[in-house]
Amino acid sequence: MKVLKTGIKDLEKIKEILTKEGYEDIFVWYDPAGSFYDWHTHPYQEVRWVIEGEIVMGTEDGDITLQAGDRLDLPAGTRHWAKTEKGVRYVCGSKK
Repeated sequence: MKVLKTGIKDLEKIKEILTKEGYEDIFVWYDPAGSFYDWHTHPYQEVRWVIEGEIVMGTEDGDITLQAGDRLDLPAGTRHWAKTEKGVRYVCGSKK
């Protein structure tokens, strides 16, 4: 799990950066307050880039709170969970 505190919250700029990096299936997702995703994995490298709000992501190595402008890169197969107390809007993308 790699976290970058980019400070970038502009949707079009984020999409531009991720497209140049080879990410596909780029879309915006919203989780309302109280959302929880139990332990799971993804078959591809995943990115989550927070536009607004806050989300806690956990892996077997520990937990991290992501806020607006923060980017999380998850290698394929990384076991993780996620929850939000306040609600969050973020950009998702996958890379094979």
